[in-house]
Amino acid sequence: MIVEDDAAVRTAVGDYLRAAGYAVTAVADGGRARTELADHTPDVVVLDRMLPIVGGDVLCGEIRQHSPQVMVIMLTALDSVAQRISGLEHGADDYLVKPFSMRELHLRIETLLRRGQKSPLVPMELGPFRIDPARRIAFLHNTAIELTTREYELLLFLMRHPDEVLTRDDILREVWGWTFGEASTVTVHVRRLREKIEPEPRFPRYLLTEWGAGYRFTVGDVAARADKVPGTGAGR
Repeated sequence: MIVEDDAAVRTAVGDYLRAAGYAVTAVADGGRARTELADHTPDVVVLDRMLPIVGGDVLCGEIRQHSPQVMVIMLTALDSVAQRISGLEHGADDYLVKPFSMRELHLRIETLLRRGQKSPLVPMELGPFRIDPARRIAFLHNTAIELTTREYELLLFLMRHPDEVLTRDDILREVWGWTFGEASTVTVHVRRLREKIEPEPRFPRYLLTEWGAGYRFTVGDVAARADKVPGTGAGR
């Protein structure tokens, strides 16, 4: 689904993606998009941030609440780091700054879909965490965690590398498929994942920050110690 109020951009993107073999629904405002999303669930929404009737940030939040498996690429004319972080914090999986290359948008969509189809061959368990690959659902203490596709892939990657220090570049490359990118993308998604898996996100037990290096996922004694010492492992 393309949600874009600029008719020229909406038509150009729609034509390009249809020629690439995608089934495309294109709408001009957030209100129409809300109606369409109530009737069917697309795999990917290409979402302009500045929309009439219902804004892109609001619509992205609604998609995250009702259809967390839908992947969202946010389009924005605002090229500051703060604006990109803000879009990610509203739940976007990826972003592109206008003007953008059609080829790049196509590659970003392909990457999201390809990574959305990946799963371990067998169920995974690590401490209180469990992943059911058939349903692409993660559990914490046998309770399902509502994760977006990107958050699921991030947790899966972390569980595959317990107690390893992973840099933001490692995570961008393996989870996003990017050889370069904005490190704040990882920071925002780590924060969002912590809000869903940590008893107290400000003092994480499982997803720890290794200052100056990256992140480490642990369910062992280190996590227990971090829970007892305020500030250990907390931060960006």
